[in-house]
Amino acid sequence: MYEGNSKNRRPEEVELIRIRPHDMNVENERRRIERRQAQRARMERRRRRRILKIQRWATLLSAVVCTVILGVGGVRFIKGLLRPGLLEADVKETGGENQTEEMLGEPSGILPNDVLEKVSDTAHAAPFIVIDPGHGGTDTGCSRDGVMESEINLELARRLSGKLQGLGFETMLLREDNETDMSLEDRVARAEAQKADIYVSIHQNAYDEDVDDIKGVETWYYGGTDGGKRLAELVHQGAIEKTGAVDRGLQDTAELYVIKNTSMPACLIETSFLSSRSERGLIITGEYQDKMAEGIANGINAYFNPKTMYLTFDDGPSAENTTAILDILKERNIKATFFVVGENVRKHPDVARRIVEEGHTIGIHCNNHDYKQLYKSVDSYLEDFQKAYDAVYEVTGVEAKLFRFPGGSVNSYNKAVGAQIIAKMTEKGYIYFDWNASLEDAVKSSTPEALIQNALSSTLGRKKVVMLAHDVIYNTTQCLEELLDSLPEYEMKPLTEDVEPIQF
Repeated sequence: MYEGNSKNRRPEEVELIRIRPHDMNVENERRRIERRQAQRARMERRRRRRILKIQRWATLLSAVVCTVILGVGGVRFIKGLLRPGLLEADVKETGGENQTEEMLGEPSGILPNDVLEKVSDTAHAAPFIVIDPGHGGTDTGCSRDGVMESEINLELARRLSGKLQGLGFETMLLREDNETDMSLEDRVARAEAQKADIYVSIHQNAYDEDVDDIKGVETWYYGGTDGGKRLAELVHQGAIEKTGAVDRGLQDTAELYVIKNTSMPACLIETSFLSSRSERGLIITGEYQDKMAEGIANGINAYFNPKTMYLTFDDGPSAENTTAILDILKERNIKATFFVVGENVRKHPDVARRIVEEGHTIGIHCNNHDYKQLYKSVDSYLEDFQKAYDAVYEVTGVEAKLFRFPGGSVNSYNKAVGAQIIAKMTEKGYIYFDWNASLEDAVKSSTPEALIQNALSSTLGRKKVVMLAHDVIYNTTQCLEELLDSLPEYEMKPLTEDVEPIQF
C-alpha cells in the first residue's frame, strides 16, 4: 500500500480503503528532519573522502608507473612525493611510512579497475534498475497479525535484486534496512541522480476488514510517462504467471508520487493483501517470495530483452480500414508490413503513399485475388505479379522486393506450379514471406475478441513471430489496439530484405 494514494477502489463490487500510516506528532517530525539532515551531511562527508582518497591513490599509481620506467631514479621520485605529506592521511591509516613503502611493492592492489569504474556513479555497464521497498522506518505501512508491509516489501526487494543481478542487470535498493526513513521526494531524487533506466516500487495491499477472498496482485503506472504502461504490463504478467495469484489487473493513476514524478518508466506492484488470511500466509514464506521476485524479474528482463513480432497486413489498401490501422500504428510509433493488392493500390493511391511515407514496408500480394486464374500456370502468376509490382512502383516509387503468395506458398490451388513459381521468383531476386501466427480474420463472423484470442494462442511464445492480419477487415481495426496491449513482450518491427523469412 502506497502512502501517496488515497483512491478508493471497488473491485468485485466491494469498496477498498487504503490504510494510511498514523499521523506523526510535531516532535517526531522535527526529529525525523534532523536525522535526515545529519544523514545527508554524513553522506556528503563520505563522498568527499572517497573522492580525495581516489585522487591520492591515482597519484600513487602514477608514481608506481614512474618506478617501473625510471628504475632507481623513479624510487627517489616517489620518496620525494611522500616527504611533503601528500599521502599523509594514508600513511597514518596504514601504520606509518614503512607500511606505505611495503604497499608500493604491490601495485596490483593499489587501484583496482572496479574502483576506477565506480568514480562515476551514473556510468552503468548494464540496465540499471532502482528497486523501491515501499515504506520503512517509522512508516511501517499496513500490517496484520504482526506482519508488517515494510518488512515484506524489503524482503521481496532483496530477492528481486538478487534475481536481476543474476540476469546481468545492475540494481539499487532505495533502503536496505527497516529503520531508514525516506520521503517520497528523496526516493525519486535518488533514482534521478543515478540515471536509472526503470523504477519498480514494491508494496502490499489491505482491505479495511480481514476478508480472505479479497486478494491478488495489481500493478499501477502513470500513463504520462513513456514506457511505464509496458513495464507495468510485463511486471504484472510475470508475477501472475509465476505465482498463479489472482489477477486484479493494471491501473493508470496520477496520484502515486513516485511513479508520476520519475522521468524513467516506473510502476508500483502490490503483490498481496495482508488482510487476506490465506494470502498473508503465502507472502510471508520464502518459497512464495522467491516466486514473486522471479516473476517480477522475468517481466523486467522481457522489458529490456523483448521478442520480435512482424505485423503484416494483406489485401489492402482500403480507404477506411487501412487508414484506421495506420492511425493506430502512428500513435504508437510502430512500423508494420503491408502486402498490397495492385487493384486496390490504384483505387486508393493516397493510402498506399501514406504507407510508404510513414516508414512501413510495402510488398506485393497480387494484382487480382482470383486464385484459379492466378495459379493457372507459372506465366499467369508472373503476369499478375508484374501488374501489381507496376502499380506499387507508379504510385509510391518503391521497387518492392518482398511478396506473399495469396493463400500462402503452399495451398490447394498451387500444388502443380507452386515449386516452379518459387524457383522463378527467387531467380528474379524476390523474397516471399509466409507466417507462423494469425488473427484468422479472413473468416466470416469473427468477433474482435475471437481475433485477439486467435493471435495470442498462435504465437506460442516464439521469439520471432510473423503475424498475419488483413487491413480490409473492420474487426481487425477494432481489436488492434487491445491486441498490441496484450503483447508487451514483443517489439514490433517491419519486414526487410535482411530478415530471414518464415516460409512453409
